[in-house]
Amino acid sequence: MEKPSTTHSKRCNNQLWLVVLASFLLCLVLLCFDFSALPEQRNGITPAIGSHYQNPTVLTQKPETLAQKGNAEEVEKEKVIADSCWGKYVYIQEIPARFNQELLDNCGSVTPGTEHNMCPYLVNDGLGPSIEDSTGVLSNGSGSWYLTNQFILEVIFHNRMKNYSCLTNDSSLASAIYIPYYAGLDLSRFLWGYGATVRDQSGFELLKLLVEKPEWKRMWGRDHFMVAGRISWDFRRKTDEESDWGSKLRFLPESDNMSMLAIESSSWNNDYAIPYPTCFHPLNQNGLSEWQEKLRRQKRDYLFSFAGAPRSDLNASLRGRIFEECQGSNNLCKLLECSYGEKGAITCNNPVNVMTVFENSVFCLQPPGDSYTRRSTFDAILAGCIPVFFHPGTAYAQYKWHLPDDFMRYSVFIPLEHVEEWRAGVVNQTLLQIPAEKVVAMREQVIRLIPRVIYADSRSESGPGFEDAFDLAVKGILERIERVRKDVREGKDPAIGFAEGDDFKYTFSKYVDKSKILNEDPPVSSVD
Repeated sequence: MEKPSTTHSKRCNNQLWLVVLASFLLCLVLLCFDFSALPEQRNGITPAIGSHYQNPTVLTQKPETLAQKGNAEEVEKEKVIADSCWGKYVYIQEIPARFNQELLDNCGSVTPGTEHNMCPYLVNDGLGPSIEDSTGVLSNGSGSWYLTNQFILEVIFHNRMKNYSCLTNDSSLASAIYIPYYAGLDLSRFLWGYGATVRDQSGFELLKLLVEKPEWKRMWGRDHFMVAGRISWDFRRKTDEESDWGSKLRFLPESDNMSMLAIESSSWNNDYAIPYPTCFHPLNQNGLSEWQEKLRRQKRDYLFSFAGAPRSDLNASLRGRIFEECQGSNNLCKLLECSYGEKGAITCNNPVNVMTVFENSVFCLQPPGDSYTRRSTFDAILAGCIPVFFHPGTAYAQYKWHLPDDFMRYSVFIPLEHVEEWRAGVVNQTLLQIPAEKVVAMREQVIRLIPRVIYADSRSESGPGFEDAFDLAVKGILERIERVRKDVREGKDPAIGFAEGDDFKYTFSKYVDKSKILNEDPPVSSVD
């Protein structure tokens, strides 16, 4: 039997080694290939960013650079410089026009509650008509004053969000999903003369749409939020009685997973209060600074003032006691009675009337209105007038994202849970006891608060240049959603505490005790 040829065997082995070597060289070339020309991906998703977002800078090495180095081991994977919008992206959920734009198109059916309809207030992106002030009360405002309706917040917020610097059209990047539903305007069409079923219809239809969206299934709605220009209580009707007020939007199971930002929050944890819109909407920092400097020079002739409408039960209410004290204060107080004028307009809706009084007052009394809160609180701050509160639900328990926790630095608290606790002369006595130097320090704190409680004009091309109420609201809801995500990462149930009621939210005792502690502390020079 003939032996196999050893020469042939060696030749085959040599060919095999050539194949191995060629394969190795090919892999080396592939490893050296520069992938920088490919679209940026994060977790397998190619971002699609809104028009206001600038793509993050990408550090890459060009092929010619790699060739010069000639060392594949020095090649690093592409690196993305920290994205300034990461964790701040907001996605505006697309919803049918009947939930927003068509409400504006048919504004004749939308009533603000005191006048015929909302149409006159929709101009200038919802800021309302510009104000001509022949008195000079609103001077140094750089044309920043408008006749803004107090229930128009959802329109103003939506227009600001359209220019938000971290807006994205890729919902997978978004930390929050904004639902541009004009809930307050929608509901106001049916508050008077309509049954509960009609008032609830839009809410049912909206939520049915939302739960079918892919964005909903990511966190089952807990990263979704909407904004309402009415108080949250208007959307928490507990019964189906025709005579019961409002809708039950916020008691629907799907809505329970969402957050609502409104001009007044309820006692449930998924409702948050953000400031009422005032009539001051500067385009930039200059308009704001000019107004603040005007207030610092302002001479104030009255110790305190009150702007409000009388009530049918005036004599049995806190408001009635305030009317009495103001009228008997020997010119220490200025009273602006908010009465109905021509065509049903209320005199206090005109900022010239309100600012004339508040700019000339050291303190502005802020008892609860028809609900806990009042727009007058923010009018007072806007005028550099130190607010005087009687109930924690008017401000302290509400605007946590916008007003400092040390509330005695910028306000006076006279706790009166029941009108029977009123003592004649309590306002005069309390305010006259405050040292002059402390009054000056408090007024400065109030003036510094102004940018935090106003909504800048959304039509500024480069943004206002300061952090306003919109910015703080977005920051607050993003932090809230991130806390929920953190709970999920830690294996906790995100439903626990998310929408629970807080029966102690408006408890007087904790604010009375805190006011005593704060009064003992030395004054501070900043609201931060």
